[in-house]
Amino acid sequence: MLPVMLLVVFAAGCSKPDEPNHGDDPGNEVDEHEYVDLGLPSGTLWATCNIGADTPEGVGDYFAWGETTPKSVYDWKSYQYGNCIDNWYAITKYCTDSVWGLNGFVDNLTLLEPDDDAATVNWGDDWRMPTKEEWEELYQKTTWTWTDINGVKGRLLTGSNGNSIFLPATGFRLDGELICLGLGIYWSKTLHDHFPERGWSYHFDFESSHVCGTYERSRGHVVRAVRSAE
Repeated sequence: MLPVMLLVVFAAGCSKPDEPNHGDDPGNEVDEHEYVDLGLPSGTLWATCNIGADTPEGVGDYFAWGETTPKSVYDWKSYQYGNCIDNWYAITKYCTDSVWGLNGFVDNLTLLEPDDDAATVNWGDDWRMPTKEEWEELYQKTTWTWTDINGVKGRLLTGSNGNSIFLPATGFRLDGELICLGLGIYWSKTLHDHFPERGWSYHFDFESSHVCGTYERSRGHVVRAVRSAE
């Protein structure tokens, strides 16, 4: 019962109540979206639910890396910043290697710009997708419990101040299929250091977690938004 009790302080939903409380309640609001202060060294504030979800246990929407709307098929042919030429998928934005760039294209952009950030576009300028470093901080500076909320399995991450967020295990979308529902895979806004066809993600299951750079940008992952400390 303990994990569920820890979550109660902010599990009422992700919409702004009629009378917002910015006092002792760790579930604060910005616009219409709640966030939690986990006592992290950076002061980063984490949203209580995924983009497209209304509750902490809601899966929400899936996005290709750098896209801001969900779709039915997730592949390189439908990817916004890739062209399919003779079965080779050439990148047209966020490219650090001419081998992957269309006609040798390179722009050396390694962080999503606001117009390509699913959190900023869908929730407003106060919100953004976490960087790789912010996911690493969350991983290193919180304790976790594998649990379920209303039948949805996932990780309850608890900060040093006792506040928590729940990350549901969401799987990911590849082509037109939803795959690996026992995993949680969340995009960061950071491009892979050496392979520009990939973006960094936070990856977890019931026994382990890590920040992972093995996923191609065309796949559909969920997004958990953050905001900077006030």
